[in-house]
Amino acid sequence: MFKRTAAQAWRSRRLHSHISHTAQAARARPARSAVIASSAVATAGLLWYSFSTTIHNDAIITPKPEDISKSVQKASTSSTGITEDDGSICAVAWGSNQYNVIDPNEPGVQRVQCPVNASWLKGVALRDLALHERHAACVDARGDVYQWGDGFFGSSPTSKSEQQGPKLTLRGHNIIQLQLTESRIYALSASGKIYVIAANAEQQKAPPPQPLPASTTSWWRPGWIWGAQGNAIDFMEITPKQKLGWGEQFVSISAGRNHLLALTSSGRTMVHPMNKNANTHGQLGLRKFDIPTPPSSTDIVSPSRIPVELVPRAAADPFAKASPFSRSATSSVPLSTSTNIDGIDDQHIRFSDALFEIPSLQGIKASQIAAGDRTSFVITDSGRVLGWGANEFGQIGLGGSMTLDTIILPTEVVLSRNVPISVRTRCIDISAGGDLTCFVAERTDGESLVYVDLLTCGNGQWGGLGNNQYSNAQGNPVRAKNVSGLREYNEDSRTMSPILPHAISVSPTGHVLLTLDTQAHGGPGGLGRDLVVWGTNHDYQLGTGKRSSLPVPTTLERPEGGRFILGQRKAPVRDLAGKIWKKKVEVEQCAVAGYGNSIIYWKIR
Repeated sequence: MFKRTAAQAWRSRRLHSHISHTAQAARARPARSAVIASSAVATAGLLWYSFSTTIHNDAIITPKPEDISKSVQKASTSSTGITEDDGSICAVAWGSNQYNVIDPNEPGVQRVQCPVNASWLKGVALRDLALHERHAACVDARGDVYQWGDGFFGSSPTSKSEQQGPKLTLRGHNIIQLQLTESRIYALSASGKIYVIAANAEQQKAPPPQPLPASTTSWWRPGWIWGAQGNAIDFMEITPKQKLGWGEQFVSISAGRNHLLALTSSGRTMVHPMNKNANTHGQLGLRKFDIPTPPSSTDIVSPSRIPVELVPRAAADPFAKASPFSRSATSSVPLSTSTNIDGIDDQHIRFSDALFEIPSLQGIKASQIAAGDRTSFVITDSGRVLGWGANEFGQIGLGGSMTLDTIILPTEVVLSRNVPISVRTRCIDISAGGDLTCFVAERTDGESLVYVDLLTCGNGQWGGLGNNQYSNAQGNPVRAKNVSGLREYNEDSRTMSPILPHAISVSPTGHVLLTLDTQAHGGPGGLGRDLVVWGTNHDYQLGTGKRSSLPVPTTLERPEGGRFILGQRKAPVRDLAGKIWKKKVEVEQCAVAGYGNSIIYWKIR
């Protein structure tokens, strides 16, 4: 016989007392006990039913025949950017494929829920890649431009059946950067020249050659007849109205919805109006410019110029948003005061052929430019930010007390409102897309370590501000959580160093892809750069596999597990024609946010 401990005896007495009390209560209230017993049996049956049968919370919606198998995830789950068969590099894509932008070879798949390898860019490293809503374009290793998407090929059944992926359009100009709009593609060459072509293949067809005037010399060759290196498309070079200095050339371009910014090597900022809506909110920074006369058979060498004045809507009609009581019936002013351009087609690439220097920025040296949909930004060489254009969502960042929805002149954006006066703030990078703006601010007080904040402003209705709030207007730039003030140990200096954003891509539809430079000070064991995502997610563009938006920057994870880290390597690179360009090329993965989709491609360093 074994002896029970005191604790065991106490638990035995407590259990016996509980059983006795339960039995007495059951005898005293038999009816209630029966009800409880029946409820327990029913609950047990319900639990068994819930585990054995699928219960639908909502009514089952029968999909339309044309929507069947269009919002499905691909069978492949690899998202490393490296093919499993031969280890070649390839792109990774996810999100909306409604217009065959992220995967032109599979038009039946309208959405890709999670990141997957895009085999149509297998073995290909690019100089640049840009996505628009209905079309896309890229620059291959040889500097040639390729286009694809429904907006390029057309939406007719015949054109869809003839799609064969990216198609070569602009060739032989050594292009290094692209900027896309709804109807145009702007390309910057390595020599500093800017070209424009139509986004639609039908509009790229070169017009029939016209007879040359007798005064034309033998060396004159207009690009719309032959092009360069045998191009058979209609394209045009955009030239500056003011002369460039000795050795000065364009080094960067940034396109909004209807305007284009260009930066020269000497820090001059110029602007190009695309159409009659180029200055609706003062985003040009100027009103008056000139455009060429539409080409005719009698004057094609040096056409005369037409003076144009585009007045911002806020200046042309200050009471546009006023009540009918304070707004007179005759206060409406036309969008443009130049009636001589009413009959000119502004959708053609030759509506404007020049770049114009912004008068208020003359003498101010700029180091970076950025354009939102209807806004323009410049970072000066001293780290200050100037912004102008639309401001109804506070996307310029002029503060919460600024009530003007249109800023027609470059105005300084103060990024040090929420820090002590002793802290020095300098802007080192800026990214804009749609009605959302991101500033990368470097802060130091001269004594402690330097740290970097990501400040956002504008329309954060779907969480694009990154401050864990859904706000549709934010005029005062706020710190984005999880990516501001980060530091890591520096192997070289043996101190803590700030983690800088390596690249930021802001989608016009409201989601952000940020690449953290977690490899800069990581030493030889560094694997790559972390990819952080947030914002709207209606089309799975964040790559989380869900459709819920994220108001806080979140590290993206691969479907197969682990953080999504963008890598670097040396690999053989092919052009989009399938020919080997070079065998050992330094490439790195680069993330691009499109219209409801995202793509990661290998970029030539």
